[in-house]
Formats: sequence, C-alpha cells, structure tokens
Amino acid sequence: MPITPTEKIWMDGEMVDWADAKIHVLTHTLHYGSGVFEGVRAYPTDRGPAIFRLREHIERLFVSASIFLIEVPFSVEEIMEACREIVRVNGLDDGCYLRPLVYLGYGEMGLNPLPCTVNVSVAAWPWGTYLGDDGVANGVRMKISSWQRHDPNAVPTAAKGTGMYVNSSLAKVEALKAGYDEAILLAPDGNVSECTGENIFIVRNGKILTPPSSDSGALEGITQKSVEAIARDIGHEVEYHQLIRTDLYTAEEAFLTGTAAEVVPIQSVDDRIVGQGKPGPITKQIQEIYFDTVRGKVDRYKDWLDYVD
Repeated sequence: MPITPTEKIWMDGEMVDWADAKIHVLTHTLHYGSGVFEGVRAYPTDRGPAIFRLREHIERLFVSASIFLIEVPFSVEEIMEACREIVRVNGLDDGCYLRPLVYLGYGEMGLNPLPCTVNVSVAAWPWGTYLGDDGVANGVRMKISSWQRHDPNAVPTAAKGTGMYVNSSLAKVEALKAGYDEAILLAPDGNVSECTGENIFIVRNGKILTPPSSDSGALEGITQKSVEAIARDIGHEVEYHQLIRTDLYTAEEAFLTGTAAEVVPIQSVDDRIVGQGKPGPITKQIQEIYFDTVRGKVDRYKDWLDYVD
C-alpha cells in the first residue's frame, strides 16, 4: 500500500522533515539486515487519538534488540513519548500506522555489528487496513507457501528483525503472483507457523486454536494476545495447538490477526473453502469487539489504549 507522507519523522531525539529523513548508503543495517522494528496503530477515540498497546509494542522492540545484542540508546518511556509526539506533531487525529525502527548506522562495515552506532527513528502516516476493506468484510484467499518459515535455531524468530522479513516478502510475492491475497508459511517440521506478517487462528469443534509461537517459529503477536483475551472473556475456549495444513482446509472458521491487518477472516486456503466461505459467527463477534476496543468503546480494555494528549 502506498505511503502518504506526513510532515515530520522522529530521528534520534529530533523532529526531521519527512523529505530529510535520510541515511547513508553504507548504513550497516541496509547491508546486513541487523535491525529491529515494530508496527503500531493509533485510532480515533472520543478522547482524541490513542495508540493501541503502545507499551507492549515498545517493550517487544527492546526484547528484539536484546536478542540481537543491540543496546538501544533511549529508554522505553522515551520511545513511547516519541510515538505520542509524532502523532501530535503530524496532526494524525484520525488514526495512523507507526513504525519505530532501531538500526545500525554508518561508520562500520563487516559482519561484526558490535562497533556500530545505534540509531532510532519513529515514522507515522495514515494507512488503511493492510489486506483491504473487502478482505476485512468478506475474507481473504490464502496459499500455503513453498517457502518455509525460519528455523528458530537458524535465526531468532522471537525477535522482530528487519532482515528476517525477506522470508515473508518471498512468500507474499509468490502468493500475489499466483492470484491469492496472502501466504501461510509452514515451520521446518511441516506444522503451520504464521502468515507473512500475521498470526493465524482456526475454529474447530467450537474451540479456537492458534499455533504456539516458540515451537512453530512464529512471532508472538500483540494482536494475537489481544484477540485471545477477548475470545476468552466472551466465553470461548482458546488453545495453543500444533496445526497441519489439512487442519486449515477442514476448519469451521479461520482468521488472521496482526497490527497492520487487524482481524481478517479467511475465505479459503489453497482453493479449499473454509467453512461457508464467508466470515463465521465467532470471527465476526471477535472482529466487532476488537474494532470497538481499539476505538475506546469497550471499558474492559481501556487500559490497552495510550492516549496521545
């Protein structure tokens, strides 16, 4: 989806004009992919814009950095305030997508990243739902990718690392060129892992199942955890359970979750219709509560919102 430029980007503690937010061509992360990032959303509420689960996202950013042995030169609180400030400065009252990024800068080259400077930026811009309004309303067509998800002992799948997303890009392009909306990747053991940037859920015998992140190589999702809490609170049983591809084919319902995608029903997998081929009752119920939650309409989850003003 195209980016709509805003006025400012936060870079290492300063507000920089969008057009001037530049890095050197020899920036270390550009060559070796050793950076970490987050995707965060802010939504309009009756109290002004609020960032959804901001602390959890920034704390995960620091966990990712720690796994990569990157020492972030700002505190969690400082980056949280940078996120609020970038929404305020750009006047993004109707909501936006935020991209905090920790990257290794210019000045050192080679595979040893330890001497590199560490830089931090936060950008924000208006961004619609990642898989489109029709996908949210009617479901998306999925393909099991020929590309395998990372082995956790090859790269640290518990971290949201920049270079690791080449794997997701390959799977995404393969799916799009084949006429699908999104891809599902399998773990090295053949079990279902996750989508290119989303966690996956199925409904079977009325129970909600999602793959365990540590075993499958999937990133533990903040939206995934939010949906799990919502589902349990309205009386559904949720389990982390190993899934194989035929579990997706035979599911009563299926949906994916992610900050960019939000909550999206799955219409089909590998041309096998899931359930009735349209959003099922459990999916629609969770969707409705989730979209009300992020807009501050559900008192039970108001502590998930970080108000900008």
